[in-house]
Amino acid sequence: MKIATILPYKENYTFTKAQAAAIWVSDFYKNSKYKNQNFIFGNTNTKDYLTKNYINIKINNLKSKFTSTTKEYCDNFLRYSLNKSFDILEIHNRPEVFNLLKPHFKSKFILYFHNDPLTMNGSKKTNERLNLLINVDKIVFISKWVRDRFFKNLDKKLSDKTEIIYHSVNKSKIKFKKEKKITFVGKLNTSKGYDIFRDAVVKILDEFKDWKAYSIGDESRSRPVIKHLNHKELGFLNHKKVLDFLSSSEIAVVPSRWEEPFGRTALESSSRACATIISNRGGLPETTDHCIILKNLNAKELYKAIKKLIKNENLRKKIQVLGFKNVKHLIKKNTILIDNLRANLLQNFSLNYIRNKLRIMNIYNTGQKNFHRLYNISLGKKFTNGFIRNGHDVLEISDRDYIRQKRTLLQINPSNKFQDYLIQTFKNYNPDLIFFGHTQNINRETLTEIKNLNKKIILSQWNEDPIMKSLSYSKKNIENISYYSDIVDHNFITTDPSILKKEIKNIKDLHFFFVPVDKNIECFNVSKKNPSKDLFYAMSHGVNRATLKKGKSDSRIHFLNKLIKKLENIDYDFYGFQNKEPIWGNEFYQALNNSKMGLNLSRGLPTKHYTSNRIASLMGNGLLTFVDKKTQLDDMFNKNEVIMYNNINDLTDKINFFKKNDKLRRKIGSAGRIKYFKLFSEKKVSNYIINKSLGKKTTLY
Repeated sequence: MKIATILPYKENYTFTKAQAAAIWVSDFYKNSKYKNQNFIFGNTNTKDYLTKNYINIKINNLKSKFTSTTKEYCDNFLRYSLNKSFDILEIHNRPEVFNLLKPHFKSKFILYFHNDPLTMNGSKKTNERLNLLINVDKIVFISKWVRDRFFKNLDKKLSDKTEIIYHSVNKSKIKFKKEKKITFVGKLNTSKGYDIFRDAVVKILDEFKDWKAYSIGDESRSRPVIKHLNHKELGFLNHKKVLDFLSSSEIAVVPSRWEEPFGRTALESSSRACATIISNRGGLPETTDHCIILKNLNAKELYKAIKKLIKNENLRKKIQVLGFKNVKHLIKKNTILIDNLRANLLQNFSLNYIRNKLRIMNIYNTGQKNFHRLYNISLGKKFTNGFIRNGHDVLEISDRDYIRQKRTLLQINPSNKFQDYLIQTFKNYNPDLIFFGHTQNINRETLTEIKNLNKKIILSQWNEDPIMKSLSYSKKNIENISYYSDIVDHNFITTDPSILKKEIKNIKDLHFFFVPVDKNIECFNVSKKNPSKDLFYAMSHGVNRATLKKGKSDSRIHFLNKLIKKLENIDYDFYGFQNKEPIWGNEFYQALNNSKMGLNLSRGLPTKHYTSNRIASLMGNGLLTFVDKKTQLDDMFNKNEVIMYNNINDLTDKINFFKKNDKLRRKIGSAGRIKYFKLFSEKKVSNYIINKSLGKKTTLY
């Protein structure tokens, strides 16, 4: 990987004059695993470069009013790179440079914004920013505030193509001796609040004779001046000297008036154990969690804040220690983010980005044979809905329906036709991700051929069925997962991965996912109603079987038989039990909406994080839901959102209790519904699956 990092021509990449963007590039370069392949370009008249990889681009008409300096800068870079081959071009803070260079390179482009995009040529207008989203491969912002400015009047759904990577520092390993110093670092002008600092600190120095104040920075234009014997201007200092000075200061002040894109000084001050005072402007609140934020930006408020820190030594030391120990943005950690971003950019170069969205082949049983009576519990359908609502394009393929419809008297099992259908469809659709679940109809050879056609294709399989040892069916289910587990890139299951790892030793990239809820499927709220029935439960002898199997019994039946004998005046509504046939589709919802509470009882012994997919129907529709504590679902939901029971006697007591306490039943049912949609909506779960499949670091809850 060969990387060209292009700084703004005004950004001085030297020890004596480096400012925020140059320091940002230098810090991350030094820690990058790609530093031997990374070349940094800029313009300067001095030669004390921050790093050895720097290449200076000369500009003859630096102050010309008749020619574009930016264009000359780009033209000179093009001449230098004429016989060079860069995999990635990283452009800092100049969208205009991207527009000039893009037509000349087939490389991947990363555009970094260090300042407000609405003030820059090439990104001021909405259509200019939309054009950048379409044509730049990745856009990085140094703060959430900068990203929010970029998306002004734009759909934030397009933000998947963007990242936030903050200015960062190394943790200081040395404990410095603190002196009674109040320090200001930055341009000495009113935009930076230097006049506010002046008026406040003069009053402080008059009142506290043993304290001193220092200003680090310069300003060539007219500016405020501090006249006090205990104040000293140090002028512009190089970065290392600034950090050393902050390390010996007790208090640092960053009272900016202007909307700081980030506010590196605040981060550095806090990390060097300064009790830091900041204004609530721009990205400043994103720099540290341990500081004083001025509610009103004026000299009086700043004076009061400094005085409070001087007089209250315990508070001052507390802020210093917390800031020092809990540095919010670390160079080592964020360098990994940048390197991963670079690697993924090349690794997935063939992805079909439509505004950075994917094409997905979703292969599952859509249930045409069953007249779609399983729509409400179909995870495949929810995945499709989630993918589409996140902006991706989805092509659904129902493997079982295709094979059934192609079956003739002469060809009983048209499996070969299905393999050819998949391959030809793959060639035409050219997906980025093939996502399939609960099928044995795809030959391994077919997946191998697909991988040979496109080495960048991502294959992921999912499985929602139980895998606990206590269930005879689980053995077959584990075999089903194992059949594809070594050829796919990712495996998703609804049981804690530690359970399956004991059964399939070498399974790779195994991830947990929870049964999603869908806003258009789980669309009721029983917690706001007063249904006539008390307790709902629905089971079947297999989702593909619409009726009960005569003489069939399992642990659920035994449990329910014991339970109903213990319940007191509970009007229960159980299906698939005591010769009462299972219900599906609309009938399922009619019955569910007529009960106040729901029992979530799964096949087999309770196993960590596994649950029947009907839990989405129960909690997602606002029923107060009872779950066995041994499933450990209290990792996700608390006692105010779902009712966990220890055993059948505990369950009985709790059902009887909530029968008599309807107000509390409604409250917990409502809270559970809200929490479920917050954690496991169809959009969030499908986005998690995509991020995992793309190799991104992501968490489900």
